[in-house]
Amino acid sequence: MSIYFLFFKKNASNLFLGGLLAVLSIRVWKSIFFYFNQGLSLIYLQIGLSACFFIGPFLYLYIKSVIAGSKYKARNSCFLLLGLLLLVVVVGFLYPYEQFPILWSGYFYKTINYQWLTFILASGYLLRNRFRKIEKASLNNENVWLLSVYFGVFVIWLAYFTSSYTSYIMGALSFSFALYLSSLLVFHHRKKSSLDKKEKYANHKIPLQEADELLEKVTQLLEEEALYKDPNLTLAQLAKALSIRPHLLSQLLNDNLNKSFSHFINEFRVREAIELLKSNRNLKMEIIAEMCGFNSNSTFYAAFKKVTNTTPAKYADNGPVLNS
Repeated sequence: MSIYFLFFKKNASNLFLGGLLAVLSIRVWKSIFFYFNQGLSLIYLQIGLSACFFIGPFLYLYIKSVIAGSKYKARNSCFLLLGLLLLVVVVGFLYPYEQFPILWSGYFYKTINYQWLTFILASGYLLRNRFRKIEKASLNNENVWLLSVYFGVFVIWLAYFTSSYTSYIMGALSFSFALYLSSLLVFHHRKKSSLDKKEKYANHKIPLQEADELLEKVTQLLEEEALYKDPNLTLAQLAKALSIRPHLLSQLLNDNLNKSFSHFINEFRVREAIELLKSNRNLKMEIIAEMCGFNSNSTFYAAFKKVTNTTPAKYADNGPVLNS
């Protein structure tokens, strides 16, 4: 997941989130390896603790960049991260874990934990200011995710900070739980938002007079410009030609005609095909399908049967009436 944010979603906030997930993963994997292999090389313990030094800063920079949005300037943040990286490299070179295990497990461990906590508190202050300005109703997906990431990192810090009283593996388990819970919260909130939008959509019908005028406008445009002959015509393209929003056109067709966009357009194509069948019986069905805007023979036959209750060949002989 960190690779996705670091290399495929290249903006400041996603880079910081990718960095946060990367250092958390390093720390967690170190904990897992050490838990099952007490004889693990001390260099891995040093790498794991060094990664913790970046968790707090990445959390703070991620939250700050999301809140600031397009106004965020990443230059100073890069200097901060480079400075921290230089500090970690120099300290690690001068005081390697293998030669100074007591220093790392004592003073350095406490320093890293309190530095991590400091950035957690600073991040909490940013979130506090953000949520003081918005109401509960404004708790969108972005805000839910920010809170999930924040409290997830806090739970992980708490698990590692209290590991001497519980179990060393608790930090790794907390990370997995926090990541799962964050994803679950965002999924639930998106699902709830989608249901709310559908309910709102259903409760706001287009007034009858306005709907009749729109339908007349749609029909007139399609007949005069024969837009249905374009096999790649989309709902968005037709809405743009009508100068209305796509969801309004979709609602118009669903609520007032009880038809999908594809079925609505195919009716115009079938009517065109019927005229061609009447005027020129020598045309092949494949040619008629293409001339009317169908992109395949199977689609043409299926649409024709749905509209007329018969096949194109039988219609040419019998000429039944169109379905309403």
